[in-house]
Amino acid sequence: MRFLVDAQLPPALARHLAALGHEAGHVADVGLLSASDRDIWKHATMIGATLVTKDEDFVTLRALQASGPSVVWIRFGNTTKRAVLERFSAALPAILAALERGEHVIDVRAD
Repeated sequence: MRFLVDAQLPPALARHLAALGHEAGHVADVGLLSASDRDIWKHATMIGATLVTKDEDFVTLRALQASGPSVVWIRFGNTTKRAVLERFSAALPAILAALERGEHVIDVRAD
């Protein structure tokens, strides 16, 4: 699976996903750290990546368009990098299953 991690989440999340065998990058890796949502959306679409974000705007974009990247919407508040990695790792099997089923928005909430 291919993932693009948005700016509100740590680059360590992309590294963690890569260590688990996924193709993953952070927006900072591709020069999009301060890019508009539309530019990030276009890039994720172009490379065939699922967008991992805390930004509800991407959920809205996905709802309004018939195509585009799937969105993993992280809905837990500010926390440590370690906690983000732990929570995301715990949710990853369900995220992957939802993506394989063709779901376009996967909502990941705090426990």
